[in-house]
Amino acid sequence: MRVGYGTTNLARGLAGSGVDGIGIYTRELGRALLDVGDVGLVPVGFGHNINTDVFPQAQRPVSMGRYPALAGLGVSTPFAFRGESALANQIDLFHATDNLIPKLSRIPVVATLADAFPLSHPEWIRMKNAHLKCWLWKRAARWADHIVTVSEYSKGQIVEYFGIAARRITVIPEGVGERFFQLIASADRKTVLSRYGLPEQFFLSIGTLQPRKNIGNLLDAHAALPAAVRTEFPLVVVGREGWGSETLVRRLQASQAVGTVYWLQYLPDEDLRALMQSASAMIFPSLGEGFGLPVLEAFASRLPVVTSDTTSLPEVAGQAAVLVDPRDPHSIADGMRRIVDDSALANRLITAGLARARLFTWQACAIRTQAVYRSVLT
Repeated sequence: MRVGYGTTNLARGLAGSGVDGIGIYTRELGRALLDVGDVGLVPVGFGHNINTDVFPQAQRPVSMGRYPALAGLGVSTPFAFRGESALANQIDLFHATDNLIPKLSRIPVVATLADAFPLSHPEWIRMKNAHLKCWLWKRAARWADHIVTVSEYSKGQIVEYFGIAARRITVIPEGVGERFFQLIASADRKTVLSRYGLPEQFFLSIGTLQPRKNIGNLLDAHAALPAAVRTEFPLVVVGREGWGSETLVRRLQASQAVGTVYWLQYLPDEDLRALMQSASAMIFPSLGEGFGLPVLEAFASRLPVVTSDTTSLPEVAGQAAVLVDPRDPHSIADGMRRIVDDSALANRLITAGLARARLFTWQACAIRTQAVYRSVLT
């Protein structure tokens, strides 16, 4: 199969401030598709072309112009995207991995929608012209012949907010990168901790500072712990400033000055994995996730997890994490205390989490995605 593979978001992330969840999905699934065989990828970019070294086995990238202009014409005229004729000679199917769904008349389209949060919870999202973009997104989703999503929770949200029939949606969970299972030597981990001035025991939180990640309630939860616990297990927050984070940044800076909180805005991948293999627990009290890949990455890193009992997170975590109410700081604090007070529980979670993480592989994701391609082409 020759698959046109949307890479705009990934290319933009690699050229800018970093790769987000959609970009990780695009990169890891694309590499796995090439590894399992039977798929030839043709990277397609709308205004941003991917470097050839990202998918060295793929065909030469193709440009199709800028998406907003093409999509605007798509919704206002009966015509397909300009450039489809040339593209039809190179591919059998198009997979829009990053919400940039083309209108094509001669080429089947599969689209991945990881969640419906801009529609279901607009207060969690900041976009210029959000009303117009959400309207266009809903229209574009109907150009796809089939939808892939990453959790049963997200499937229900897509049915409700996009009005797409459940029979046209296939759930295919994401995978965990193999590097997260690889243990880093103790001496190397200590070197990383020393580099950032971190203690040997700490709670870890990872995620861009934005309302959905709920770091404010996490800070409240940590502050509610007894002083001795806060001192013994400070909170390390790893995440860049996002929208609506001005007050949160001031709180982080003030807590840093006291010495019970550390804020690291960015870490290289190797250093971040060293922290995940050194922490006492990962605290991930997100208000909403379409999948929640950081939970599985923590499982693979042999790290006990405290996470939310909402949206897709119970589905992903199974019985391998402590589930808490993310809107209640006292519930989050109780989950943190359970980890540090009960070593037997922490060890059970490490064992269960590692086993759970091994169930989610990018190879399995690629094989199931191939099956969707075949069904659409049949």
